[in-house]
Amino acid sequence: MTSVKVAVRVRPFNARERARQAKCIISMDQHEQTTFVRNPIDDTMKHYKYDYSYWSCDENVNNQKFAIQKQVYQDLGIEMLEHAFEGYNVCIFAYGQTGAGKSYTMMGKNESDQQGIIPRLCGELFERITSSSSSPSTLSSSQRKPRYTVEVSYMEIYCERVRDLLSPKKSQSTNVGSSHNLRVREHPIMGPYVEDLSRLLVTSYDDISRLIDEGNKARTVAATNMNETSSRSHAVFTVLFSQSTYDAMTDLTAEKQSKISLVDLAGSERADATGATGDRLKEGANINKSLTTLGKVIAALAEMSSKHRKPRSEKKTDFIPYRDSVLTWLLKENLGGNSKTAMIAAISPADINYEETLSTLRYADRAKAIVCKAIINEDANAKLIRDLKEEIIKLRELLKNEAGIDISPDGIPASVISTTTTAATVTGGKHPRIKSSSSQSSEDALERLKENQKLMDSLCMSYEEKLKKTEKIMAEREAAFHELGVYSKNDGNAVGIFSPKNSPHLVNLNEDPLMSECLMYFIKDGITRVGRPDAPMHQDIVLSSSHIEPEHCIVTNSQNIVHLKPCSETAMCYVNGKKVEFGTTVDLTSGSRVIFGKSHVFRFLNPEQARKKNTKAESSGEPTDWNSAIQELLEKQGVDIKHEMEKKLLTMEEAFRREKEEADRLLREQKLEYESKIVELQKQVMETSMSQSMLSSILTSSGFVDTSSFKQNPFQPDYYENDTDTLNDCSWSEHDYQLAWWAWKKWRYHQMTSLRDYSNRIQPIWLIKES
Repeated sequence: MTSVKVAVRVRPFNARERARQAKCIISMDQHEQTTFVRNPIDDTMKHYKYDYSYWSCDENVNNQKFAIQKQVYQDLGIEMLEHAFEGYNVCIFAYGQTGAGKSYTMMGKNESDQQGIIPRLCGELFERITSSSSSPSTLSSSQRKPRYTVEVSYMEIYCERVRDLLSPKKSQSTNVGSSHNLRVREHPIMGPYVEDLSRLLVTSYDDISRLIDEGNKARTVAATNMNETSSRSHAVFTVLFSQSTYDAMTDLTAEKQSKISLVDLAGSERADATGATGDRLKEGANINKSLTTLGKVIAALAEMSSKHRKPRSEKKTDFIPYRDSVLTWLLKENLGGNSKTAMIAAISPADINYEETLSTLRYADRAKAIVCKAIINEDANAKLIRDLKEEIIKLRELLKNEAGIDISPDGIPASVISTTTTAATVTGGKHPRIKSSSSQSSEDALERLKENQKLMDSLCMSYEEKLKKTEKIMAEREAAFHELGVYSKNDGNAVGIFSPKNSPHLVNLNEDPLMSECLMYFIKDGITRVGRPDAPMHQDIVLSSSHIEPEHCIVTNSQNIVHLKPCSETAMCYVNGKKVEFGTTVDLTSGSRVIFGKSHVFRFLNPEQARKKNTKAESSGEPTDWNSAIQELLEKQGVDIKHEMEKKLLTMEEAFRREKEEADRLLREQKLEYESKIVELQKQVMETSMSQSMLSSILTSSGFVDTSSFKQNPFQPDYYENDTDTLNDCSWSEHDYQLAWWAWKKWRYHQMTSLRDYSNRIQPIWLIKES
């Protein structure tokens, strides 16, 4: 059993934090691997100790060792890769606030020194496979070299729905109720898995790089079609690594299989900090739901793994809420299960993000206590296939005995479901409850049979069949991108964006740098149409988000001179921040920022034009990323934005005024109510005081009570301590004494009630005395 390894990494200040003159509240002791966070309000310090504390904030700080991408990989990635070769399941997941550097740590950039954990780990994986296969063999002739098989899958979890990023049919669908949203299931042997998730065979690091690039393209297409960004979804990249070794002494082939899960979680954020409303607020709610569930799972696992546990008899049954969200369900084995796991907590150094930073550090601190029970997965497929075959045989017998369905070993006929219904109907009408129960059990058995058959088919698939399936899916994906107008290179070496020599093209820009410059749209010679897929005429560039008209605009290319013209008055087109009105045409120059609708932001590049001018857009100081393009749009459309802001401000002021009037009215009503209660209480106090004074004067004048015997405070415990002696000293007759004694007992018994009532009751005594 091993604990989850936890690392914390602090990123540099970003432009927003520098503009707000934020102060650094993070410091680290890398010798003790301790992270300190200072409260910006009262300057109190909190400290947390982790396995690794990476200072990546300021390279010029002398007392801190700046952590580069390579160091993070050497500490975490290499160790996890070693475990994978040993046959363990491994997992590395990044958690933190939006924009804290999770994607940079996991994926990085295309530059060799900026690559993150995922490309470095995959690259070294194939380097070891290649060196093992090509090294001079030290084995005898009766032994064979190990054989390696690598398969990958790439998915994202968005609003509790799973999308396959490597299958064109499953990744292009963005409807909420779409049938292409994949289901999560759980097998007693395999654990949780995603049904029908693509597993593509790869033979080199270039294949993985291409699939990552293609997956990011699919993710970008889906994101822009739904007006989202990648920070709104969890990305899970999985590598299934199998090793087969032959032992001549036993004449057996031993197989070890490990699953490498690399997870980039969605950013944690507060709604009030982001100003999210509408759909974005709902997205944030789903993200917070999954991350909150992840926190509950981590806390429950930490409690269960704690050394100072209560005796079993005194403790409630342990319950881990894995199924409360799709994310935690899929990470079930990686959190406290059969896996070697590492967590990277990305934090901001700025004081304006103190609450989010402190929350992330607490998450990471709880995760340290989780204990995983990893085992080497030897001969996993052989055992799994054997168990699946046994279960399939039992299910076939169950269906044959209870429902009369005979399924051949070759497969499940298409008419099985209708046959099940017919057989259940023929069973007779005397016992409808038994018939219903039999039908339900038959349907459940049939569903499990189909599920197990599908799993076994995927496990029994040969290497050649996997290779053919991968090539088919890749061809379908290329065709799907071609229909959308997205360009992709066919040599298998395309990672990120590469510029064609002569053709003008549009490159996408996105709020998330990982999703920027993933899509390239060619502007062909002649007319290139931009619109929605439901347009009456075929559109060369297909965009599917809101505010995109069926026929949005036309882009004309004549001898590398490109013009843009909107197709209708409602078509929103912006070039360099200025709106292009209907009926007008605008020239596009290399480096121009083009915005279609409200969510599609592009940079136009014309290589031929740039070469003629002997300059590039990047060197001209013009905006080149999403933030600068949006800022430019806001500045150029400042009049309209100012008007909208004034309208919103007036609306907020009116709402505040109404709320203030309502609060003042309630305050006045409460004030009047309290004043009336105070007046009533004052009346009661005055009446009580007057009654007490009257009684005291009557008793004194009648000779029943000596005033000297009264204490100054009638509420003292010994107020009536000497009352009996006072009554005994009076020279009364026996009849007077009995009456006075009765009156005194009544008075003492009802001393907390109104004195006026008792003075009226005692009045006959005075009449008798006078008579």
